[in-house]
This record gives sequence, structure tokens and C-alpha cells, in this order.
Amino acid sequence: MKIAVLPGDGIGPEIVAQAVKVLKALASDGLKIEMEEAPIGGAGYDAAGDPLPEATLALSKASDAVLLGAVGGLKYDALPRDKRPERGLLRIRKEMNLFANLRPALLYPELASASTLRPEVVAGLDIMIVRELTGDVYFGQPRGIEVRNGERVGFNTMLYAESEVQRVAHVAFGIAMKRGKKLCSVEKANVLECSELWKEVVIEVAKEYPDVALSHMYVDNAAMQLVRNPKQFDVIVTGNIFGDILSDEASMLTGSIGMLASASLDANNKGLYEPIHGSAPDIAGKNIANPLATILSVAMMMRYTLNQESAAQRIEAAVKSVLAQGLRTADIYTEGTKKVSCSEMGDAVLAAL
Repeated sequence: MKIAVLPGDGIGPEIVAQAVKVLKALASDGLKIEMEEAPIGGAGYDAAGDPLPEATLALSKASDAVLLGAVGGLKYDALPRDKRPERGLLRIRKEMNLFANLRPALLYPELASASTLRPEVVAGLDIMIVRELTGDVYFGQPRGIEVRNGERVGFNTMLYAESEVQRVAHVAFGIAMKRGKKLCSVEKANVLECSELWKEVVIEVAKEYPDVALSHMYVDNAAMQLVRNPKQFDVIVTGNIFGDILSDEASMLTGSIGMLASASLDANNKGLYEPIHGSAPDIAGKNIANPLATILSVAMMMRYTLNQESAAQRIEAAVKSVLAQGLRTADIYTEGTKKVSCSEMGDAVLAAL
């Protein structure tokens, strides 16, 4: 199993190093794993003048799965838009046709007090958000900034083809079948024609999954309901921009964005795996970042792309074990627990594994 390792920027190298420890441990236990590292984002620009160097893209396409840290940093903000680190992330998703983004929002019992919501509201939370990743306003054309009637105007195009909605809907229904058989489609069909088409297509696809209870919710209401009564949701499917916002909101229900993994899959379940947080340049190099989301991304990789369910369960059990021991990085630390560094948390997971 060949894995492309793309540490990226900021805290990316620190957290990826801990996940690589886990991969090496699995390899020493008998899994045939080969890893190769390459730059992306700001590191890609520094190395090759491109946030997604051709060699990095070639390696990623030739690998079975990709493990990514994070991209971005203040020193790159002045670059032309097409050279900024985030463009590398958008391009690799597009180039690898990673159209389905899976973002679980799972609350570990030990972290219930770390959530900003009351424990009784979030206890037992287990949501899967399926976000379409390669369409919508992020990629629609035309786009740009131009002068009209003597002033600058910025414009983007929200656009979805029927086939794009169909394929992500099938992914979401398939996941719902393996979970609670409940799927909520989130859009803004009362205002947007793009969302009107989305809703119509999801209803059509639903006919192939009669065992799944399908519901619909406008995105503004969904944002409110995630805070008001998050446990009403099992699987949520939505478009790119709505999914970007809702999945970050859902992440904070769990206590920390540093706990949540993600998978971005193509039609054959080949995937890119990354924590959903950013590069956090303010704490980069301080060895205080939370590596658990990246380690849990490796568990998702084992489950969805490499078909190693037992390895996935071992990693998840190890994470639960270190939390039960009371070990916490700074972002999830509460009084009475033990604060540990990024590398110490990685070592603790390794020991539990």
C-alpha cells in the first residue's frame, strides 16, 4: 500500500509526523506500507514555485492514498491568487476527482465538558457530513473581479450539474444505509435555482434507497439546528460551500476542531485524508498542536481506501484509550487532566496501539 505523505505548512509537519509513527507501527505489525513525502501548499511554492508541484501531483495519483497535514501561512498571503497555498489544496482535489468529502463529528465521552454546549445536548453525538467537494461556487465559471459602471465588482458562479449531485447523493445514501438509515439533504431551494436542482436530484436518487428516511432542510435552519438539537442528525449531504461552513460548525460541538478527521474520495474510494483544521501558524513549531485528528484520518484511510477495518479499529481504540487516561493537548485541556505536547500525544497513542 503506497501512501503519499504531504505535510504542508504550519503545524502540518508536526501532526503528520505523529500519524507517520502510527503507520510505521502498523507496518511493523505486518501491513505492507510504503510512504513517500512531497511538498504542497506554501512548502510546494517554496520548493518549486507552485502550491501543487507536478511531482507532488504525480506521486499522489500514483499512490493508493494521500495523507495531508495542512496548508497556508501569513507569509504567502501576498502571493498572486493562483500561487497561494490554498490553491494547491483545491487543485489536488480537482485533479484527483475527489468529489465526496466525509467529515464525521463524533463526541468522545471524555470530551463532553470541552464542548461549548451543555453535555446533555451533545452527549452521544455521532454525525457524518457528506460534502460535495469539486463543484459549487468554489469552482463555477465565470468568476473574477472587474470594473462595472465605474466600480469594482466581484462575482462567482454557483453551479451544479445533475451528474455531480447524483454521485455524491449515492455516496451519502450508501453511508446512511450502514448507519442509522437517516439522511438529511441541506440546501437553499427556496432562493437558489442551483439548490432547487440539487433537491430534485436527491429525491430521484432516494428512490433507489427505500430503506433510508430522507429529509430536507434549508442551510440557515440546519446551522441553527446543529446548535439547538444536533443529535437529530445522522448523515447530512450538502454542497461544497454549505458543507464547508456546516462541518466546521459541527466540529466545535465535539469540543475541538483538533479532534476531527476527514476523507475526500473519488468514485473508486481512492482518497486524500486530512484533519479538518488549518495550518495554525500561530502555534507552528511549538509542539503543542493536537495530532489526534490526523491520526484519526489514518484510521479513515484504513477503513475507506485500504480496506483494513481491523487496523482502523485499533487506531480508534488507541485514541479512546489515551483520552480515557486523561491525556490532553492544550486545545482540549480541562482542569484535572494532564496536558501533553503534540509529540507526547503521538507517543501515547503509539503505546496504546
